[in-house]
Amino acid sequence: MRLRHIEVIQAILQTGHLGTAAEWLQLSVGDVDAALKDAEQQLGFMLFASVRGRLQATRETLELQAEIAHVYEALEPVQRLASRLKHPHAPTLRALCTPPLANQLLPHSIALLRRRFQDTPCNLSSQTTREIVRSLLLHEADVGLSLHDPEHPQIHSTVLAQGKLQLLAPHGWLKPKQKYIALQELAGQSMIGLEDQDPLSRLLDAKLQALRPQPVVQTRVQTYQMMRSLVEAGEGLAVVDPFTAFGAREAGLDACPVSPPILISLYALTLKDGVTTPALNALLEIVTQKAEGLLASDTKPLPPTP
Repeated sequence: MRLRHIEVIQAILQTGHLGTAAEWLQLSVGDVDAALKDAEQQLGFMLFASVRGRLQATRETLELQAEIAHVYEALEPVQRLASRLKHPHAPTLRALCTPPLANQLLPHSIALLRRRFQDTPCNLSSQTTREIVRSLLLHEADVGLSLHDPEHPQIHSTVLAQGKLQLLAPHGWLKPKQKYIALQELAGQSMIGLEDQDPLSRLLDAKLQALRPQPVVQTRVQTYQMMRSLVEAGEGLAVVDPFTAFGAREAGLDACPVSPPILISLYALTLKDGVTTPALNALLEIVTQKAEGLLASDTKPLPPTP
């Protein structure tokens, strides 16, 4: 039996009609009928009998059915590969980001990218900066977005945008139209701390610990998103990155930059010897524009409390 015979038999088993099988295989009814008769002639027995307007498998075909299905299923991956080789797609763009960037910045940027690169598949994932570095080194990702520079000898870090750390507080805690809050005003306040500290967090901690009286930190968490959730739960105040603050502000929490300002950078992480693509370059341009737009909200005053 030839592969065309197997395709025709499988199509008729699935549909029960020559016409429907022909549509499925994108062949003419005459071609399907000819292939069926050729298969029956080679095998020496009938494969289907017409019963009340449908083609019903004979006993011999039913015995062959499992093996035919097995061959057909094994053929499908070959057909898919052949189709990809005939109509090649752009390579998949694999982008990673840390959790603060996973809610809005990267997904919205990818959505804009896909309008320009419709044939470029994209894989997105959220990881810690340490995990992003590992994925890049293992060639499991093309780019990572982080608020921390890992300072790794094989990783190239590019600053895409800069913002300011912001105080996050329950709705109504800050004054209407308040543009910033002095660090000194946090003296003695109940605050939420960050457990997995980076150099920027350690700098902030040192500034807070220098206040008198010192802020009271009863709870420490691993991510800015958890800090936001605890502020929403009334556990205290938190100083977070501007991207977390933007989402929290849209949800009704108060947020404004601390003063004196503490700058935080958005980094694009790539392998130093990595291969760039037009889609990757476009993504970094879009991320930069989106980030600058979100960070511009740092300077907007709080809306009046109703």
